Amino acid sequence: MWPDCDKMVIDMVRSAKQTILIVDDVETDVDTLVETLGDDYEIAVALDGPTALQSMRPDPPDLILLDILMPGMDGYEVCRRIKADAATAAIPIIFLTALTEIQDKVTGFTLGAVDYITKPFDIQEVKARVTTHLALKAAMERLARQNQLLAEAARLREDVERIIHHDLKSPLGVILSLPQLVAAGGNLTPEQLASLEDIEQAGYKMLNIVNLSLGLLKMEQGVYELSPTPVNIVRVLRKVEEDLASLRRSRNVSVELRLADAPLEAPPAFHVLGEELLCYSMLTNLLKNAMEHSPVGGRVAITMRADDGGSCEIRLRNQGETAPEFRERFFEKYATYGKPGGTGLGTYSARLMARTMAGDLSLDASVPGETTLVLRLPTR
Repeated sequence: MWPDCDKMVIDMVRSAKQTILIVDDVETDVDTLVETLGDDYEIAVALDGPTALQSMRPDPPDLILLDILMPGMDGYEVCRRIKADAATAAIPIIFLTALTEIQDKVTGFTLGAVDYITKPFDIQEVKARVTTHLALKAAMERLARQNQLLAEAARLREDVERIIHHDLKSPLGVILSLPQLVAAGGNLTPEQLASLEDIEQAGYKMLNIVNLSLGLLKMEQGVYELSPTPVNIVRVLRKVEEDLASLRRSRNVSVELRLADAPLEAPPAFHVLGEELLCYSMLTNLLKNAMEHSPVGGRVAITMRADDGGSCEIRLRNQGETAPEFRERFFEKYATYGKPGGTGLGTYSARLMARTMAGDLSLDASVPGETTLVLRLPTR
């Protein structure tokens, strides 16, 4: 496979009729090189350094064969000036020299030369070295074009994401606000109230998808623009619990919400500083993960505590133990364990969201037979 690829690159280089600039003040050496390479490449000739530099301005060559020992401006100085010019710096330079000292070669490589051909020339060596470096140049140019296309694709993706983020998130925000406004007006039947709850629940699910698909990349890059406001985390948790009701029923898992050590009979307002949609997405991932890793008939306990330092702690504890060999990778992207079909993004994205909101998420596996995720978020 590889020999065929190499041959394809070499054939492409030759068929492209790339240009080689020969810079040498010895006309017999120039004649030999022209005769050797003229059938495969376009050849340009300069008999001194200044002429070589002048000839490259309108149309830079693809490769330069450069003699070192020339009167006036030697090859080292020519090389130095070529590499100092952004328009010509990428042109590969092969030195032609009768010098054999190691230091002479080191000097040339330090200046940016890619290779040496020693005089008197061996024709086969000249052809092989020229072909190799032109093939490398062609490969580097293709790679640069591919990188440019990737960069353009990434910019396009970001532009599309911004458009989608604006065009979807804005109307969904309106949809989410309407059920509460309509419900506040009263005079609604239980069926109508249930329909309003369904609309609100569906809206939150859609916004969760939008946030996950559009926001994670920006969070990873550290460019997510957070707009923190007070968020009633109890209300968000109740909504998450309702949205995961089918999963809870299928596994017969109970969920207990506690403030400090007291059960929440009538949920009070418990505010954190962040974005409600990020909190919803983050807690959905965490509670879903806790339910899925609980034994059938198990219990998930969520305990909230506030401190005087301007932060709160939310602990989600389930009765399924995290395997010791997986604990170090628990928050790694795409890491899964014992969950066929899992994406490995749940806990990873949850911690990313927590840190985006100036909080953090950690794993506490100190109690045998249990797993506790410790979420800290600012309260002011």
